[in-house]
Amino acid sequence: MKVNVNDDGREHDESRLNQSRKRASRKAKAQAKSDSAGWLMSAALLLLSAIPLLFGAFRLTELAGGAELLPADARFSASPLPVVLHILCAAVFTILGAFQFAPGFRRRRPGWHRAAGRLLVLCGLLVGISGLWMTLLYPSKEGTGELLYAMRLLFGFAMVVSVYLGYAAIRRGDLIRHRAWMIRGYAIGLGAGTQVLTVAAGTLISGPPSVLGGDLLNGAAWVINLAVAEWAIRKPPAPPKQQQAHANLR
Repeated sequence: MKVNVNDDGREHDESRLNQSRKRASRKAKAQAKSDSAGWLMSAALLLLSAIPLLFGAFRLTELAGGAELLPADARFSASPLPVVLHILCAAVFTILGAFQFAPGFRRRRPGWHRAAGRLLVLCGLLVGISGLWMTLLYPSKEGTGELLYAMRLLFGFAMVVSVYLGYAAIRRGDLIRHRAWMIRGYAIGLGAGTQVLTVAAGTLISGPPSVLGGDLLNGAAWVINLAVAEWAIRKPPAPPKQQQAHANLR
């Protein structure tokens, strides 16, 4: 009789061990899937920002006395500080910011996430402020209208406010609002990348845009980015069945 009891106990322990191993395996697979999706998101964001970063590097080369790889712009030559500050800070903001969307990277390097976050806040504020500075200081670029001028002021101010509110939220320990406001600020900061796509699409569909058409295409990029950001922020939680599956992985 004792043998039977011991056998039953061993079978029960083995069953629990097997269930534990299966849960650990499912959890590892789910985590790997999440990490893979995060890396794909980071890669997509870097790709979206590639052309503006490349043009920014060309402009810095020109202002440093190198080859003129872009059409000369007397506005920048006369007062280079705001555009240099804008390009350098935007490069740091877009590149470091892209890696904040990779959960596996954040999880393995929490110290890096916090240090990068502090630098992102600083650079994000400087990107917005230097963008407002250029809008107010430089004469409007030929081929752009008052609508784009107003939108640059609006979205530049919105970026500064978003990044500041994200910083204020994390200082209070409010991770949810911190995430939401930083995503909004990052979406506005990526506007230049999306503008390449909206202007190119509009030109392919209907030819070179008018001044108003160009302003609308450029403005559409910020609207699209913020719409995607709001979707990501407000995305509903997993349905009950999926939530239960996730609960079983814990």
